[in-house]
Amino acid sequence: MKQRKLGSQGLVVSALGLGCMGMSEFYGFGEESESIRTIHEALDAGVTLFDTADMYGYGDNERLVGKAMRNRRGEAILATKFGFVRDPQRPGERRISGRPEYVRSACDASLRRLGIECIDLYYQHRVDTDVPIEETTGAMAELVVAGKVRFIGLSEASAQNVRRAHAVHPVSALQNEWSLWSRDLEENDQLATARDLDIGIVAYSPLGRGFLTGAIKSPADFGSGDFRKNSPRFAAENFEKNLRLVREVEAMAKRLRCEPSQLALAWLLTQGDDVVPIPGTKRVPYLRENLGALEVRLSADDLQELDAVFPPDAASGARYPDMSFVNR
Repeated sequence: MKQRKLGSQGLVVSALGLGCMGMSEFYGFGEESESIRTIHEALDAGVTLFDTADMYGYGDNERLVGKAMRNRRGEAILATKFGFVRDPQRPGERRISGRPEYVRSACDASLRRLGIECIDLYYQHRVDTDVPIEETTGAMAELVVAGKVRFIGLSEASAQNVRRAHAVHPVSALQNEWSLWSRDLEENDQLATARDLDIGIVAYSPLGRGFLTGAIKSPADFGSGDFRKNSPRFAAENFEKNLRLVREVEAMAKRLRCEPSQLALAWLLTQGDDVVPIPGTKRVPYLRENLGALEVRLSADDLQELDAVFPPDAASGARYPDMSFVNR
């Protein structure tokens, strides 16, 4: 597996990571043994970056990842996040906390659930606009000094807040949604700022929440517990428009003799050696399909064609029902 450098502090990970969120929540219901098999197969293939968060399944996802890594800890870079505060009694509610005391307690809780002594990459999941980011980053820096965290990151932070945080402690990774149909960071200065500061980019939802695989043909394809039912991009008024874009990817993938998912991931992999996509799956066949993207070669003409089909504003509908939680 090829390796890529994230940031300037020494963090090196596999060129493709694995997003574990869907194993526990948001994309229907996973099966633990199948999810663990998928994680182990990823390790066997040379994947080192595994992404989770304390909010996924109210901590269950961290427990799952920790269980899968119990005898293979040395093979993995474990990334988790804090910031979203959830109450199981009110599953639809979200609030953000970046208070230093919360950062410390959240870290300790994640360490317990993961069953490890040190988190490799610790992200602020979303910026708390009521707490100066310098205070939050200062608490994260203290965790590094204490040996509880190796590297720190930010997720969906604005360019200004990335600079402010980086001035307190070097940020190794900026995690953002990035795919052919989610190219906001190319336009809003996040990408330029990260590169100016030598911060790596970890691209989540690189397959457009599964849409760019070509497997989703109708909103009826979403099962129970799938949050995409409430996503603006999958709503009736946007679905058909976005499906037309996916058909372009399918046609191009057929010409290139690869899967649509592999084409979408290959496009991201060509965006720079500082970019690491983390496609999520809970099934071994899809993991293997995603890993095949590493063998896809795109020409300059291929990239030009994809850019023409998918300019930054191509997708119809917002990424989230509530966009106030991103680019803060």
